[in-house]
Amino acid sequence: MPRRVHQPLEDEEVDFVLRMCEGPVLAYFSGTWPKAIEACRAMDLVVGRIAEEYANLLMAVKIDITRCPEATKRYGITGAPSVVLLKEGEVAARGAGPMTYTEVRDLLLAHF
Repeated sequence: MPRRVHQPLEDEEVDFVLRMCEGPVLAYFSGTWPKAIEACRAMDLVVGRIAEEYANLLMAVKIDITRCPEATKRYGITGAPSVVLLKEGEVAARGAGPMTYTEVRDLLLAHF
């Protein structure tokens, strides 16, 4: 995953990173259990590409569902992979399940 995607390790870090962000945040929730691994690996590439291409517009944050249960609950995440676009700390859009680059880009562009 590119350096442009911050990867908090614990719930407290998620809160800190999101508070420090100026502008929109693409929060990508991933999982490490067997049924989620393949889809999350594919999403790693998608989110990494989005983070590189839209670095001047947003920050991307990868959140492990198992390690950050409070953040997962706070944003209503029920499975991995999932993405949430946050604007001014509020959910502006969300997507669940494996998504293509085009699907994630269109979700973002519809809310900018």
